[in-house]
Amino acid sequence: MQQISPALARRVALAAQGFGRTPAGPVGTRQLNLLVQRLRVLQIDSVNVFERSHYLPAFARLGAYDRALLDRLLYTRASPYIEYWAHQAAFIPVEDWPLFRWRMAETRRREHSSADAWPHRNGELLDWLRAELADKGPLPARMIEHDANVRRGNWWGWSDVKLGLEYLFGWGEVVSGGRSRFERVYALADQVLPRPVLEREVPKEDALRELVRRSAVALGIGTLSDIADYFRLGSADTSAAVRDLVDSGDLVPVQVPGWERNGAPQPAWLARDARLPRRVDHVALLSPFDPVVWRRERALRMFGFHYRIEIYTPGPQRVYGYYVLPVLLDDRIVGRIDLKSDRQAGVLRVQAAWVEAAPGPAGGPEATGAPMPDDDVERIAGLLRRTAEWQGLDGVTVAGRGTLSPALSAALGR
Repeated sequence: MQQISPALARRVALAAQGFGRTPAGPVGTRQLNLLVQRLRVLQIDSVNVFERSHYLPAFARLGAYDRALLDRLLYTRASPYIEYWAHQAAFIPVEDWPLFRWRMAETRRREHSSADAWPHRNGELLDWLRAELADKGPLPARMIEHDANVRRGNWWGWSDVKLGLEYLFGWGEVVSGGRSRFERVYALADQVLPRPVLEREVPKEDALRELVRRSAVALGIGTLSDIADYFRLGSADTSAAVRDLVDSGDLVPVQVPGWERNGAPQPAWLARDARLPRRVDHVALLSPFDPVVWRRERALRMFGFHYRIEIYTPGPQRVYGYYVLPVLLDDRIVGRIDLKSDRQAGVLRVQAAWVEAAPGPAGGPEATGAPMPDDDVERIAGLLRRTAEWQGLDGVTVAGRGTLSPALSAALGR
């Protein structure tokens, strides 16, 4: 069996995700399309203290770009992308939507499994919503006039109208018809989807095999749990699909020293056409919901990076900060920075910045406590200047919190 070193495994994963190939010229629609096609998924999150999450993977890989270009790609009625529960809520290519029909059907069955389930108790409202969208759609939830469109204390304050729309969305009857003020616009599927997509039926086994193949290609290399997590698939289904893809030659079994669980090596697979780069030259800020780090166990195994997002942790209990982004430098995660775009003051605020422990010989963390090399600090400072410019801000300010803050402050002051 082929053996892949931990360092090469990191480079394979980063290359598969599009790192190390920053365009020489301005980033346009073509580069954005190619990137989303490579990733197959852009996770959506509403937190906007620095920047909404779905904008960040493109900036991390391509550098500065016009966010209005991505908006036009994602939000128009004729968009080549649509939303669904692919990983979490995410933008996916429209042609991938039929691959999730089995999930839509299983979600419907599960949510109708008991007589007192919400869909059974609110069948009349669901029928009314279908008719309303047929007559007036696409519409955001706030534009639907109904006595039940009153926010309540549960489900993030959702009204019954919003809740009903989300049930229909999960079943595939309703899809996203774009967004308005970042609020999902709801439409019946036949109001948005091209007929070939709407009419395409993919057997569950075939859909799972294709989703597993796409997951493996997007990851480059991964364990069974890594591959399953990309589209939130079951382990048994993923295992069966992996066996088929090994037989077809799409996946190659490999071993990575140090990739262990309970002291035993974890089986891993390499995508057949994955690049095996000798080096990756790149510096980037990663969204907390970037595929490189969204599976925390993989981030720890691959980069020696223990990551927990602390948005929902009370302030006094936070260790690193509120909206903390991992800092990728070449094939390592070397730090983490808590960022805020202060638009009123016109500055990018580094609320805290931390040096990460260097990776040990097997890829895990090595608690050296050594300061970050000056060249690395300069590269990160340059990235922060470019980030502020991309955000339309005039400069960067650094608070004193964190082991990297003094060096960053000095570098940015020069």
